[in-house]
Amino acid sequence: MGKVIASITVSVDGYVTGPDDRPGQGLGVGGERLHYWVMGGPWTYDGEHTPGEVAGADKDFFEELVAEIGSGLIGRGMYDAAGAWGDTNPFGGPVVVLTHGLDDAPPVESGFTFVPDYATAIARARQEAGDKAVSVGGGAHVIRQALAAGDVDELVLSTAPVVLGAGKRLFEGFEEDLDLEILRVHASPLATHVRYAVRH
Repeated sequence: MGKVIASITVSVDGYVTGPDDRPGQGLGVGGERLHYWVMGGPWTYDGEHTPGEVAGADKDFFEELVAEIGSGLIGRGMYDAAGAWGDTNPFGGPVVVLTHGLDDAPPVESGFTFVPDYATAIARARQEAGDKAVSVGGGAHVIRQALAAGDVDELVLSTAPVVLGAGKRLFEGFEEDLDLEILRVHASPLATHVRYAVRH
């Protein structure tokens, strides 16, 4: 069985979105700056800049991480905010979506599977991943559940050089005491990526 890697991008002040995150504006007001590193530079939801591609140290980090992943686990908020990626899974592997609403589950061939509770979701994601890793992504609530359950082997934080001041915080209400060990660091002008081992 592969490991579980929780990864997300945060601001320097710990936010994973700006305020008013919603479909069509998944990272909230000003939150696009969190993902400049993914898009190869500035972009906006208003389309003022055309997104580019991940490059340089960001690309090295991203490709190293993605090569380990066999399946993903995300929350319904991320799925909806991304507009379900046009009903086409862009991740290259099966993705389990943790949601209480199962009535509008997409067809199996979409690559997304809706699951109603965390325990079932992580078990399904592990099964789908086989010997490869499970990637636990957004939102913050799903990552907090995985950490609290003791399932996360690695926590990967990409910190964008921005202070958002409001939005959703990664560790809002989180009360666990965790020891982390720095495994690797990649840095670019757009983000600092740190891979931490979670010591249980």
